[in-house]
Amino acid sequence: MQVLKTRFNDYHQDPQQFPFLNGLQSDWEAIKEEFVNFMAQGSTAEQTIAEQMMGPQSKTIRTKGAKKYSAFGILFQGQLIDDYIRTYQIDYPDCASIDAANNVQALRETYFPRLTQVVTDINQTNANILRNIYFGTFHPGLDIRLHTNDNPHMYRGYLGLIVPQGDVAMKICHDTFHWHEGEFMVLDHSYPHCPHNYTDYDRTVLVVDFFKPNKPREEVMQFEQTQVAQRMQDNPYSLGVFGQSDKASEADFVKYGLAHQLEWDKTLGS
Repeated sequence: MQVLKTRFNDYHQDPQQFPFLNGLQSDWEAIKEEFVNFMAQGSTAEQTIAEQMMGPQSKTIRTKGAKKYSAFGILFQGQLIDDYIRTYQIDYPDCASIDAANNVQALRETYFPRLTQVVTDINQTNANILRNIYFGTFHPGLDIRLHTNDNPHMYRGYLGLIVPQGDVAMKICHDTFHWHEGEFMVLDHSYPHCPHNYTDYDRTVLVVDFFKPNKPREEVMQFEQTQVAQRMQDNPYSLGVFGQSDKASEADFVKYGLAHQLEWDKTLGS
């Protein structure tokens, strides 16, 4: 039987090009176990902290119907989440910055010690190449509108942790890609894309944003600093991950055969 060779291009990168990802991939089962344990053992209060304080919030990326996506993580813009909250002095409803930082630090150290160690080790030996590390879960019925992420200085890796069988996929440009447990998918999210989960089960991956290695590090660091400063001013709960410019143009909807999604605005809530 002939084995088809995977086709890579500007927006779908070969994970083998990025050997620093091996540390995460080789430990994917331990990382998955930490996530599963937290979801099973974490108290309601702890899971609320994770969702509200450890997950990037977007004001522009929209879903069809009720919200069906959740995310929380340990690293943002190269800083551990507790350090990031302290740096930007993020205040949350009913929780001041210092308390929020202490709360997420305790949660991170209790439930995600292995992930924290692996990420720290990789960054110490690769000049802080990892920028954002968080768990992303697509709940059943997820259908995200076509959009871009204005991060031309980074690639986004997805390490499959819990991937159900069925129609759960990422459409980017004219291609459709599927996640696999224990494997990385690496995409350039500055290209128009829209994921969905039409199965009856959650799909969870470890999202790994990292600097494009072929770009001068000083240049991408400066770009990130300028970009994050603006994003944090617009929306401190974005954790610097999402911005106001994360929108596909009307021409993109037509070009990629998704013009029907332009009608969503008539039915989507605010």
